Amino acid sequence: MLNQTLVRALLLSGLSLTTLAATQAQTKPATKTAAAPAAAKHTFALGDEHFLLDGKPFQMISGEIHYPRVPREAWRQRMRMAKAMGLNTIGTYVFWNAHEPEPGKYDFSGNHDVAAFVKMAQEEGLWVVLRPSPYVCAEWEFGGYPYWLQNVPGLKVRSQEPQYVAAYKRYLNAVAKQLTPLQVNHGGPVLMVQVENEYGSYGADKEYLAQNQKLFREAGFDGLLYTCDPAADVANGHLPGLLPAVNGLDKPDQVKKIVRDNHAGKGPYYIAEWYPAWFDWWGAPHHTVPAEKYAGRLDSVLAAGVSINMYMFHGGTTRGFMNGANYKGEGTRYEPQISSYDYDAPLDEAGNATPKFMAFRQAIEKHLPAGTKLPAVPAAKPTTRIPVVSLSQTTPLLSVLPKAVTSAKPQTFEDLHQPYGFVLYRTQVPGGRTGVLSLTELRDYAVVLVNGQRVAVLDRRKGEHQEATITLPAGTVTLDILVENLGRINFGAYLLQNRKGITEKVTFAGKELTGWQHFPLPFDDISKVPATKPGNAATGNGPVLRRGSFTLTTPADTYLDMSPWGKGSVWLNGHHLGRYWEAGPQQTIYAPAEWLKKGRNEVVVLELLKPEQDQLDGLEKPILNVLKPEGEARKPN
Repeated sequence: MLNQTLVRALLLSGLSLTTLAATQAQTKPATKTAAAPAAAKHTFALGDEHFLLDGKPFQMISGEIHYPRVPREAWRQRMRMAKAMGLNTIGTYVFWNAHEPEPGKYDFSGNHDVAAFVKMAQEEGLWVVLRPSPYVCAEWEFGGYPYWLQNVPGLKVRSQEPQYVAAYKRYLNAVAKQLTPLQVNHGGPVLMVQVENEYGSYGADKEYLAQNQKLFREAGFDGLLYTCDPAADVANGHLPGLLPAVNGLDKPDQVKKIVRDNHAGKGPYYIAEWYPAWFDWWGAPHHTVPAEKYAGRLDSVLAAGVSINMYMFHGGTTRGFMNGANYKGEGTRYEPQISSYDYDAPLDEAGNATPKFMAFRQAIEKHLPAGTKLPAVPAAKPTTRIPVVSLSQTTPLLSVLPKAVTSAKPQTFEDLHQPYGFVLYRTQVPGGRTGVLSLTELRDYAVVLVNGQRVAVLDRRKGEHQEATITLPAGTVTLDILVENLGRINFGAYLLQNRKGITEKVTFAGKELTGWQHFPLPFDDISKVPATKPGNAATGNGPVLRRGSFTLTTPADTYLDMSPWGKGSVWLNGHHLGRYWEAGPQQTIYAPAEWLKKGRNEVVVLELLKPEQDQLDGLEKPILNVLKPEGEARKPN
């Protein structure tokens, strides 16, 4: 048996087990003209107690970072912060709806270039754990599934249903072309690849899991595969022959027992999701957990030789309407998540070290081989406070509607082949009456307008998805219902109930309304939305688009103060920065330096509730206020 001190040194030696090219890349940028040296191939295997990297015990100290949640220009800075905390590995999901937004149309460019993200990790001397399962959860829209799956009659996600399997296989093969060459046994940094994701919390179909494994192998993932599930669900979600990783538990003895019970009495032991904090949803307080509560737990896990992946090391921001939601069924609240994915993580939303970062760094340092020194912690990035911006250019939303799609009954987002954003529903109604407007059923938020004036707001979170009493003026009335998709459910039994918009019918005073026009407003490219037209000055209280600009001499991180505003979204130089809502807890929007420019910068705000608001101020720090909880989301163990 190896001396325990030697075992500890070998376990952590992965901090230096990188190729020469990777080490050099940390200090000298790679040139485009010189041919890169051939990457060294490694072996990564399961020992009875430890992972074996090139035959030697290796302990993963990993942190989760999601490439779509961080500007591509900032990936390397985040990775260097990971190294400075003592991490030797990065974990990331791969997001189906980001990479196949429409059937057969793939996107691996820009912020979706997952292969570039993985290669960059290798350049920075980091290993990677890859999670390309079709379902990710991750507080991400529809748990990562593309919306269009719901348009295939009979398709059932997370099952052996043939249409689902065929779509999943096609997607996985496209992902494999990007990532299989980057597995550790091919010279890349990918140590392990996850099959499915917390499936034990959803079902227990071992044939389905075996089918997953078969698809991964056929696609070319020929290295080490594993499953991961919350501690209570490991037996359901584990596939015999694969390593069962444990989520949400950090008691080493219990982790080891669960793994042994499901893995022929052997290790190694891996906590695939360790939660040092939690995510936020609209109308609930910002979640924080003191660093001292978890630093000792990290210490005990590392001392026991257990590998760990902290979820999240760095959360970033969920932009482009890609946040998910929680819903547990009748009688519970629908809980859409906020745009900030700060997560109270060791690295904050802007990529700066927090007290939790420093506490975890100290815990990790205790377990490094003698003489090992971590890189110095980089100083916090500079911030700036932008001058007050006058958003004087105003465009009433109703003045820039696209071509209508007509039908007798209201159509869902899916019917209209629109994934995210808004749809305006319009019909004509005889006026001169007061009655109850009833929507069956609204998903998720609606602004109701009569002849262009707002008369009601319906909010699914509060159970206001059924009805509102409104008064119609005399004559023929134009009834508009602007519906926002606040995020498809990403966890639990309701993944198959994720259609958006008005999903059944609308009645007024007990009579069903027909003859609908639908105006798709995806806001996927703000440059396509016309600016103010002559004579289109804002009037009334309907939704508006407000535009303005400001000038910077030196771009730096900043925050936009949305606390005086009502509800909407913000774009900066064409980049969607996220949603804001007076419901809180998020009251600011992070504007990364990488998306600011020296000179003129343009801001566009879509405001639903306070069209008179025309001033936008900046701050150097975010505001995440504390509110009375309005409901409970899934909790960590």
